[in-house]
Amino acid sequence: MMREQVVELLNQALEENPSLFLIELEITEDNQIRVTLDGDNGVKVEDCISVSRAVEHNLDREEIDFSIDVMSCGASEPLTMFRQYVKNIGRGVLVKTNKGEKIEATLTAANEEVITLNWKAREPKPVGKGKVTVQKEAVIPYNEIVETKVMIKFN
Repeated sequence: MMREQVVELLNQALEENPSLFLIELEITEDNQIRVTLDGDNGVKVEDCISVSRAVEHNLDREEIDFSIDVMSCGASEPLTMFRQYVKNIGRGVLVKTNKGEKIEATLTAANEEVITLNWKAREPKPVGKGKVTVQKEAVIPYNEIVETKVMIKFN
């Protein structure tokens, strides 16, 4: 019962700010509500407060004792949804595949089935000694991805 109510209230709150989307909703046995959000343009503290209030102010504490935490998806958390991939096009990512590959590259495209990565690599020259820099591209289906994390760079 409570979960359905919380989901409905969350959906209403997210409809008011369509740039936000739900990553995870957890409700523990002792009624601790944990909501993790992400947004097409990031998540501000005000966004978390707004969503928290939309849920909290519409649940009756006399009926159910609960606590609520609304947070943004952490910068070091793996991408889990298609919308997160789209949001991060143009950024550096580290993709681990189910074939054991680790690819550090730029995410250049994402659709409902696959992502496209581009990177430069040093490879031996076809003729002679030395190495040459080549442009590489990989198209990876989501079902082959174990984990994708955005690479954070500090200048």
